[in-house]
Amino acid sequence: MTLDEQVEKIRSQQDFILFVKALAEDFKQNKDQWENQNISAYLETIGAWVADMDGYYANMGQPPPQNPSWRLFGQILLAAKIYE
Repeated sequence: MTLDEQVEKIRSQQDFILFVKALAEDFKQNKDQWENQNISAYLETIGAWVADMDGYYANMGQPPPQNPSWRLFGQILLAAKIYE
């Protein structure tokens, strides 16, 4: 299962934990595919993506989430993999 598929299946805290582990493994195996390759850049990108996420959801034709969920946390972490 791809990370994109896995993030969409997050429904619980346990699902989120498994996703974070998969994300860490993806970094180890595919570091060259990550835009942000150090913790500082990754954390800055998380903040930037959250600041811009209303636009992301608008582009996807969806309303922005009003109540954070485990899946939203996973989506934020995944987006920071490639967001600049």
